[in-house]
Amino acid sequence: MDVIYGLLPGVLLFGLVVVGVLFWAARSGQFDDLEGEAHRILMDEDLDDEQDRGGRGKAAAAPRGGAPGEGGTAPERADEEAPRTRG
Repeated sequence: MDVIYGLLPGVLLFGLVVVGVLFWAARSGQFDDLEGEAHRILMDEDLDDEQDRGGRGKAAAAPRGGAPGEGGTAPERADEEAPRTRG
């Protein structure tokens, strides 16, 4: 029962600190834009930065040609196909 005399002031002090932190966060603007960060993480700004610097973006670095299903592009005309080797 003697421990309650130590816990009660500790809990009250902890509660005051939590309330103080919440008021500080509200005054400093921590809760102003609740959805901005959630949407910002979904935007892919890396592609814009690479293209601005003259680098190849992820879309430009995709492989061209190759077997079906590898993500390449099909040739425009039949005579553009790679020559086949005889085995």
